[in-house]
Amino acid sequence: MKPRLVVVGNGMAGMRTVEEVLKLAPDLYDITVFGAEPHGNYNRVLLSPLLAGDKAVDEIMIHPRAWYDEHGVTLHAGDPVVRIDRKRRVVVAASSLEAPYDRLLLATGSTPFMLPVPGAELDSVVGFRDLHDVDTMLAAARRGGRAVVIGGGLLGLEAGHALQRRGMDVTVVHVASSLMNQQLDGEAGKLLKESLERAGLRILLDAQTTALVGKGKVEAVRFADGAELPADLVVMAAGVRPNVALARAAGLHCERAIVVDDTLQTYDPRIYAVGECVQHRRATFGLVAPVWEQARVCAAHLAGAGHRRYVQAATATKLKVTGIDLYSAGDIAGREGSEELVLRDRRAGVYKRLVLDGARLSGAVLVGDVADGPWYFDLIQRGADVSAFREQLLFGRALCAQAA
Repeated sequence: MKPRLVVVGNGMAGMRTVEEVLKLAPDLYDITVFGAEPHGNYNRVLLSPLLAGDKAVDEIMIHPRAWYDEHGVTLHAGDPVVRIDRKRRVVVAASSLEAPYDRLLLATGSTPFMLPVPGAELDSVVGFRDLHDVDTMLAAARRGGRAVVIGGGLLGLEAGHALQRRGMDVTVVHVASSLMNQQLDGEAGKLLKESLERAGLRILLDAQTTALVGKGKVEAVRFADGAELPADLVVMAAGVRPNVALARAAGLHCERAIVVDDTLQTYDPRIYAVGECVQHRRATFGLVAPVWEQARVCAAHLAGAGHRRYVQAATATKLKVTGIDLYSAGDIAGREGSEELVLRDRRAGVYKRLVLDGARLSGAVLVGDVADGPWYFDLIQRGADVSAFREQLLFGRALCAQAA
C-alpha cells in the first residue's frame, strides 16, 4: 500500500503543496483532501474582482472538482476536519468520517478578525474571506443602500471599491490615522486617501468602532466619540487571525500560529503545516509569494527530496484602486542610522520614498509611478550595493544604468 497523505484545508496553500508533491513524486502517496467549503480550490486573491464584477466564479477556480479525479486525489468538500487523533494517526471530519494518515499536512489558513463589539452577530455583518461572504455582499448590493467597511488596509479598500462599483454608498472606516499603515508611510497614505475621495469613496480615519446598532439587522456603526454612521451592510476587513484551533486541540505547539521549522515540519515529525496558519521564526504570513515558497519546500520534504530550507525574504505589495498605483517593498519604517531619499510631485500625483541602510536599499514606497517597483524590489532582495548610482536612484532604472 502507498503511504497516505491527508491534507486538512482545500485552499491555495494546501493545494499548491499537493501540486508540487505530484510534480516531484506523482505515485508516492494516496492523497486525501478535506475542505470546509463545498467547492474545489479557488484563488482567494481574486475575490475582490469577483465582487466588483470583473471575474466570474469559474474564472477564479484553480482546481475544479474534475482536477481531483484526474489526478487521483480524493476530495471531501464541505466536510471539515474537526479532530486530529495523533496517537491513532487519524483525522475525524464533521460527518464522522475517519481518514488515517502516514503524513498530515495542515493548511487551515486564517479566519477574518471580527471586532468583538456589541452587535457583531447582527444580520448583514460579514467578513471578506470566502465565496459565501461575496454572495452575502452581492445580495446586499442588489438591495442598494449604505455600506460601511471597517478596515483601511488592502482588503478593506478593495472591498469598498468593489461595493461602490456595485452601486452602494460606501464609507471606509479605519482606526489608524493613515490608510494601509502597514504598507505605506503617512505621505503615501494621504495621497491614496485624496485619490479615493475624488473617486467617491468616503474615508473616516482615527475612528474606533465600539458597537454595531440594530434590531436583528445592522442599522448603524457607533464610534468611541458617540457618533453613529448609518449602515445597511457592514464588512469587517480589519485583518485575519491564523486558524490554529484544530492544531492546538491536537496538542501541537502553537504560539500566534502553528510553529514550524525550516522544513515546515511541526513538533510532530509526521505533521507539516503551510500558509497563513503557520509561524516560522516568529513571523506569520499573509501574502502569496512566501506561501508559494513554503509549498515548494514542504513538498520537497514530503516527496523525500528534502534538500530545501524555507528562508524568509522581503515581500512586495502592489495595489491599483480607482486609477492610483501603489507599490511597497521591504522595510519601509527604517531603523536607527538609515537614510531616506524622497521625491514628491503632488500635481502629478507621484511620491517616492527609498530607505537606505548604508550602501544598500532596504525599503521602497511608490505612489503614482510604480514602473520601477520590481527593480527596486530586486535590489532589496539581492542586497545590492547602490552607491555607484545613489544620486540617480530616485529617478529610476534607466538613469541608474547610465550612471553605473
